Amino acid sequence: MNWRDTFASGLEAIRAHRLRSVLTMLGIVIGISSVVLTVGLGLGAQDQVRAQIDALGSNLLIVSPGSSTSSSGVRGGFGSASTLTTEDAAALSDPAAAPDVAAVAAVTQAQTTLVAGTTNWTSSLVGTSPSWLPVRNRTLSAGRFLTAVDTDAVVLGPDTASELFGGRSAVGQQVTVSGRPMTVVGVLASTGASSATSSQPASDDDVAVVPMDTARSLAGAPSSSVSAIYVQARSEDVLSAAYQEIDALLANLHGDTDFSIASQESLLETANATNRTLTVLLGGVAAISLLVGGIGVMNIMLVAVTERIREIGLRKALGATPSAIRRQFLVEAGVLGTCGGLLGVALGVAGAFALPGLLGQPVSVSVPAIAAAIGVALAIGIGFGVYPASRAARLTPIDALRSE
Repeated sequence: MNWRDTFASGLEAIRAHRLRSVLTMLGIVIGISSVVLTVGLGLGAQDQVRAQIDALGSNLLIVSPGSSTSSSGVRGGFGSASTLTTEDAAALSDPAAAPDVAAVAAVTQAQTTLVAGTTNWTSSLVGTSPSWLPVRNRTLSAGRFLTAVDTDAVVLGPDTASELFGGRSAVGQQVTVSGRPMTVVGVLASTGASSATSSQPASDDDVAVVPMDTARSLAGAPSSSVSAIYVQARSEDVLSAAYQEIDALLANLHGDTDFSIASQESLLETANATNRTLTVLLGGVAAISLLVGGIGVMNIMLVAVTERIREIGLRKALGATPSAIRRQFLVEAGVLGTCGGLLGVALGVAGAFALPGLLGQPVSVSVPAIAAAIGVALAIGIGFGVYPASRAARLTPIDALRSE
């Protein structure tokens, strides 16, 4: 019996027991689709995190103040001190002191109440300089950004503008910020990201950006301290060099390392480490499903051997070799595994397109994961079919023909 006849015989045996074959493949289908969706969810989460971190700015380093200790000895967390100043930002802007730094934007941040007509909204107040826009890699959807001569101008985030003015254009409108009348000169484009530049996390789309001096006046804090300093490196290749320059310069100015520096890569690695852990956990559950599917294949193939003992005896009596018998049952098991894998991949890909709308979570389709899943399904079918096939090949013709 050649390979063509073997495949034809195996397919005929599967078609003869359609329901049993479908139930046999069900475990593999569930396992493979779980693998595809698990990998897709993990990759989608990583892409989403990278997009949000990239939205913070291009080649960005974030310098935050250190921790504080109250008079009673209570220590605050990182970012609770007032160790960073506008003088630090000016020093970092000096090309002679930090040649790998392209631009610097210091920020001071607090919560504030904005009022437009009869509508009010509590938002995050960000005091900064005109360099904030390119450093943070932000763009405008309308109007312009702050200039060095602005004092009573404000740029709103898209969510803030929507809450205050609804569908109306915000540019040119008057808004009261902490009791001070100001003019809206621009509206930021949406990023969908969030950041935590002070002790309070904030959405990057719900902000009111004003000049630094104006923010200090509104907060009643004339001090030169800032909540954070955003530093843009000249390129991704010199990000590490810029980090070292910032660290050395600030340590020299302060006489102490009372600050911390975070890079995009460190944030990305932390987030992805969590995503990888969850992916491995979910992948373990999917692997258990595949194991159950493989056991189902072996169980059904053992039943098939028992049901077809007389057929096996007749084939051997007509000259079929043990290897030919073994090959026939391995082909059947391999076909069941491969078909289950293909159906599982189809179900997983369909889920990858349907789940984002239901969960609000992106799912990426990984071609290598799909190829690996099909290979695993084939291996499971053949691997768990070896024992039943070997058992069929060991049957003697006379005993098989006498079996009831």
